[in-house]
Amino acid sequence: MTATESQPEVQPDDRPALEIPDALPLQPEDPPRVGEFWLRGRLGANAAGFLYTAATEDGRDAIVAMMTEGSADDAAARERFVHAVDELPADAVLAHNDSDDDDLALWAAFGPIRADDGSSAASDERLLAERRGEDVLSAVLMDRIPQPGKLRGPDFRHYWENRRRPGLFRIWPLPWPNALRPASRWALAFALLTMALIMALAVFLAWLLFRHAAPLEPEPVIPTPTGTTTVTVTPTTPPPGTGSVSPTTGPSPSVTPTTGIPTPAPTGSPGSASTPGSKL
Repeated sequence: MTATESQPEVQPDDRPALEIPDALPLQPEDPPRVGEFWLRGRLGANAAGFLYTAATEDGRDAIVAMMTEGSADDAAARERFVHAVDELPADAVLAHNDSDDDDLALWAAFGPIRADDGSSAASDERLLAERRGEDVLSAVLMDRIPQPGKLRGPDFRHYWENRRRPGLFRIWPLPWPNALRPASRWALAFALLTMALIMALAVFLAWLLFRHAAPLEPEPVIPTPTGTTTVTVTPTTPPPGTGSVSPTTGPSPSVTPTTGIPTPAPTGSPGSASTPGSKL
């Protein structure tokens, strides 16, 4: 190809650019709700805690900072979290839980954040709330404290940094079904109906299989009003050629064909002391 030949024109790519979401989806270990704020997604995480985007049921948006399992178990880390929240302006902290709940992770909601109308003011309020949440978590880690002197020795590291799961939380009342969308409600109703149909089908199949089943052998013992019990008697036949005779003396009990209850043979008048085989 000579220099006079023109290069092929590059056609512009008409494919839309990939949009990076504002927040990552919640993980199974994340709480669905803290206080009055329903969590919508993760904004960030470090060893001290997590940043979530959240909203109330009436549509108020907020940024929620919540401690991790490791930092929530450290009393000094909890004090730094509370102190950092108290240093913020009163109107910047929308809500927080009680610091006396030793068994729960501390969290705080920051705002206010107006509805996203595309204006720069709404974006600035969101960024400011995120920055305040990051400052609170950084105060727990103490990673923004200036280092006096020269760096010597190993780096400082908290003993609880490996425990990065979300801290313990408590939800009351339960989050569902308020958090379910209409489509989710239909899916839940369809799942419950399907489970009921499967259970009914299983019961029907069990009835078909066992409706003609033979009775149990041996039959169960049935008590009678006289205090005796009904026992199923199985006759035994001696081997041929042995000529053995049953050692049982006296009349044998008769068995009623209809009920299978053995009836002793009459041995005399009631109250007589005669024994089987004795002569009168």
